[in-house]
Amino acid sequence: MRFSIVVPLLNEREQLPQLIEHLRSLLARDNCEVIFVDGGSDDGSAEFLSTAGLTVIAAQRGRARQMNAGAEAAGGDCLLFLHADTRLPENALENIERALLRGNCWGRFDVRISGNSIWFPLIATLINWRSRISGIATGDQGIFVRRDLFEELGGFADQPLMEDIALSGRLLELARPACIRARVTTSGRRWQKYGVLRTVLLMWRLRFDYWRGVSAEQLARRYD
Repeated sequence: MRFSIVVPLLNEREQLPQLIEHLRSLLARDNCEVIFVDGGSDDGSAEFLSTAGLTVIAAQRGRARQMNAGAEAAGGDCLLFLHADTRLPENALENIERALLRGNCWGRFDVRISGNSIWFPLIATLINWRSRISGIATGDQGIFVRRDLFEELGGFADQPLMEDIALSGRLLELARPACIRARVTTSGRRWQKYGVLRTVLLMWRLRFDYWRGVSAEQLARRYD
């Protein structure tokens, strides 16, 4: 099975050395490619990747558009969408392959949040429970999907926020996700920057408003 890891970027220069080191073993595999998709960074992210000899393509700004562009350029049988501040667990691809061979067509990992807040373990546990019960995955959880199914659904909806929720909802109509218990580690930098409680309440409100029909464009302005 061939894997394509798609990483959308926007001004992530500080993250890149650590991310590349993290992905080094996967970059060396014959059955895995990593495609970085830059949305117009002005901090030298794209230039750094090009100098390092890595595959980086340009796309219109917007995580959904960037991930769709990466998927279009990908050659793998399975697409794995990875945020620049998220790290995969050991044997991530083997876990995905086992899930797909069992008949799953998409899925996600459990999540762990890095940082020094005492609330992060609880928040991560609640995210994992919610996802397991609802069948909805977020981008921080490392969503993976069979390429043919992704293309059949038309990829991510062209919207500035909640593109992961929208895709999960469409996939859920077809099948429940594989919920891999191995944990990706995602950065808690946004929670720490804006305050844990404030950020949690904001995300709950945004998801509730999205569920009741508020446009993703309105929600994106509030999120920013």
